[in-house]
Amino acid sequence: METVNILIEALPYIKKFHKKKILIKYGGHAMVDEKAMDSTARDTVLLKYVGMNPIVVHGGGPEISRAMDKIGKEPKFIEGLRITDRETMDIVKMVLVGKINTEIVSRIGWHGGNGVGISGKDSKLIEAVRKAPHEVINNVTGEKKIVDLGLVGEIRSINPEIVNVLTKNDYIPIISPIGVADNGETLNLNADTVAGDMASEMDAEKLIILTDVPGILADPKDPESLIRKIKIDEIEELIKDGTITEGMLPKTMTCIKAIEDGVSSAHIIDGRVKHSVLLEIFTKKGIGTMIKS
Repeated sequence: METVNILIEALPYIKKFHKKKILIKYGGHAMVDEKAMDSTARDTVLLKYVGMNPIVVHGGGPEISRAMDKIGKEPKFIEGLRITDRETMDIVKMVLVGKINTEIVSRIGWHGGNGVGISGKDSKLIEAVRKAPHEVINNVTGEKKIVDLGLVGEIRSINPEIVNVLTKNDYIPIISPIGVADNGETLNLNADTVAGDMASEMDAEKLIILTDVPGILADPKDPESLIRKIKIDEIEELIKDGTITEGMLPKTMTCIKAIEDGVSSAHIIDGRVKHSVLLEIFTKKGIGTMIKS
């Protein structure tokens, strides 16, 4: 009987999101833990079989850093942005496109889905420009220094034709977050930003960001203080008082921008929880933080 009740609870959501695009950003635990990655891939395939159109954007920062360590190259960051010289860019492409993307496609296929791996360079999906040199201030001396981030990009435009073709033909697009400049140069992009902008451009119903915390916490030190629903105008105060900070801040800002650009709702959920995507979409309670306008 419990199984029947679960199906009955899911039915309204299956109807509501039928044929809708669901943008899922794979990150955090769902990218590094074998069982979590497998569970997330299976969830994604299930969404497709019940009539939704999942689109996946994945990150890979920790994997890139590990690959750099193996060849003795020290990762360098400025305010969360990876300084990307040409050697680092080769590693980024190797890890994101050659390793992580193909592994997700393989897992999607193992569970009966038709995954197709692409990057932002394919069919000029993501056109980007280099980020301007970054100003860094020494907190001790007050000295200002200009740092060139190298091949780090900002999204200029998204051309979703190739993604539309894939979803219309019942494929699940798996997108690596790199872009292409006017001169054909490959640029390293922030995966959360790619997911948010892609969700807006694709008229997605939902943006779901998988991470390693339960969601937005009223007390960042207390995992039980999860804020289950919050409106955009309530978030500003949490940023001012330091409740939303560090790694949660860019994810939250990505969600806000996606909603302002037309996405119905955005969710920050815990990728460590088995079947977290299904729990968020198909249950009344959900599992993470839902952000709405």
